Amino acid sequence: MKAIYLLAISLILLTSSCNEHSKEISTNDVMNTKSADGNTHGDLPEIKFEEETHDFGRITQGEKVTYAFKFKNTGGANLIISSANGSCGCTVPEYPKKPILPGEEAVVNVVFSSEGKSGLVEKSVTLVTNCEPSTKIIYIKANIIIPTSANPSELPTAH
Repeated sequence: MKAIYLLAISLILLTSSCNEHSKEISTNDVMNTKSADGNTHGDLPEIKFEEETHDFGRITQGEKVTYAFKFKNTGGANLIISSANGSCGCTVPEYPKKPILPGEEAVVNVVFSSEGKSGLVEKSVTLVTNCEPSTKIIYIKANIIIPTSANPSELPTAH
């Protein structure tokens, strides 16, 4: 009896959360209007970044740096970013969850943690969208310097 009760509650929560999400994104937004023959049957969204690669330059090992990749939907339909994944756990993207209307601008924030890294580093973030093609890759670069202790009072002393 408890199992049936828990199942009923789970179904109610699941359907209510699905209904909440559907208010933000319609099926028209995610439909790809390009047919198998390559012809477009309607307007498509298009994601256009101000820059696709950002170089942080020299940073100190252990620093956490952030960059906002600005973009615009230059297409004729709502743009949806369904996911954004960094090439490693040190690169964490944050992206808009709501549709970006034609002509609207938004940002993808990328946080990079240089902990345990050194030298020249290049990382990527792969976005999955409803554009054609469906994936877009943006990049970050940094030259990570290992800090050295220049202050003699910070050096270990022999006892």
